[in-house]
Amino acid sequence: MNLERLYTAQTAFLDRYPGGFAHEDMVAVGKKHRVDQLAEQTQVLLAKKNFANLATNKAQILDSIVKTVSRSSMVSMFEKPKFRDYVNGLSTDDRQSLAEAFRKLLHGNQEKGFNQVLDILVEGQLAKWSLMTICSLYMRPDIDVFVKPTTTKRVISFLELEDLVYKPRPSWEFYARYRDTINDLKSRVDPSLGPNNAAFTGFLMITLASDD
Repeated sequence: MNLERLYTAQTAFLDRYPGGFAHEDMVAVGKKHRVDQLAEQTQVLLAKKNFANLATNKAQILDSIVKTVSRSSMVSMFEKPKFRDYVNGLSTDDRQSLAEAFRKLLHGNQEKGFNQVLDILVEGQLAKWSLMTICSLYMRPDIDVFVKPTTTKRVISFLELEDLVYKPRPSWEFYARYRDTINDLKSRVDPSLGPNNAAFTGFLMITLASDD
């Protein structure tokens, strides 16, 4: 881990945007992504109580998951309709399994839930990092992370995170380790750079882009 590069990036970012994400330019960027608003909506739509009776509520739960994915600016426009159509086309049993998998991912054993969601999305050739991590980010924006492949690979390289090896196929092992690393890095910089984890990785992305 190259902390010197992190601190250099922090200095450059704060010189350019005093106040970090409170700077007017960053506020404007934040309005495009609406992380706080979507997090609030997701936490209502996918609250634990809504998973209480999946046999009855699975259609509502899956519709809420599709809405969360569809509303996100961070998920590719190509992936959104494919995800919606795949979820809507699943058999009754598979829809029940997917709803149960998300219950575990968001409110229970995260590792088991992650792997069960992954298994179902693999069948539809939709095992994408974005689809695997967006709901978790909105449910716990200060803890969980959104994995964007291009940004993630560049962060690993730039900060010399040698214990992290990115692979296109999502895995819980990588996700948990990357999440812990992001939260560790966030704790080492000015709080204005990390009002949530999406903002913090955004800070890294902007810094890396300006480094080209």
